[in-house]
Amino acid sequence: MASLNVYSVLVVLFLTCGAVMATKENDQIIKENNCETKIGLPCVLEAFTSIFNTGSISNKCCGELVVLGKFCHSALVKRTLENPLFKDLNPATIIAKSIQTWNNCLALINSPSPSA
Repeated sequence: MASLNVYSVLVVLFLTCGAVMATKENDQIIKENNCETKIGLPCVLEAFTSIFNTGSISNKCCGELVVLGKFCHSALVKRTLENPLFKDLNPATIIAKSIQTWNNCLALINSPSPSA
């Protein structure tokens, strides 16, 4: 439970302070597309954990991530990587995990439902 609180704090920092440190390009994409309002905080936490740590993302949050859109997803991940809190992370690894999470969610959402 403590780790969830740590991630909650990091996500709040990401959402509130990240804009100050973001490049104009990512910040503009996020602002113009209202990216921060398209996904709920519980799903932000799941996606964040899946990409920046080790964790999985639920079907519900995969749905929210896909609705968020790849453009917003990529911009938010890139903006997070610009935050000094994450300077020790390997950007190539994070981008790869971000793409993997996106592709897994897209495949899940686009897969046919099992028939009853």
